[in-house]
Amino acid sequence: MLTFNSKILILPGLGNSGQKHWQTAWEALYPSFIRVTQADWETPVCEDWIKMIEDKIQEIGAENVILVGHSLACSTIGYWAAKYKTPIKGALLVAPSDTEADSYPSGTTGFTPMPTAPLPFKTITVTSDDDFYVSLEQAKLFAESWNSKLVVLNNLGHINGDSNLGNWDFGLSLLKELD
Repeated sequence: MLTFNSKILILPGLGNSGQKHWQTAWEALYPSFIRVTQADWETPVCEDWIKMIEDKIQEIGAENVILVGHSLACSTIGYWAAKYKTPIKGALLVAPSDTEADSYPSGTTGFTPMPTAPLPFKTITVTSDDDFYVSLEQAKLFAESWNSKLVVLNNLGHINGDSNLGNWDFGLSLLKELD
């Protein structure tokens, strides 16, 4: 098992991360990882989500924080960084959804346009070549815009519970790169 020196905040996307999701598995492996719980997982408002992230960071202290965002949480991190400018160590951005794409579910508020400003901390963006919620071309554009290292995986869909990743050791190794 890897050892992490940073404070790890788990940021699920739309619908939260269920029992088969790698984020949930990571929390079971590492009790020190903290899930940021949102008030509304189904019809989220961006301002509410970014405030919840900032509140949690201020509660635990921003020093050595790494955010682990999945799906909608990736764009949330972009909006949070632009508004709060809180210095953190880095972020792992997994399966960023394209909130402007026709394939993106309705019901979210304030997550468009996709944030494309450079992120002021180290990031790694992970996408799959067959993600229904973002084209590979768009994922590459997001990573480039964010000044993020891009990792492209094959045939993992939305890199979620349906991808059957278990503890997703490869993802943990990417997180360790940021640590």
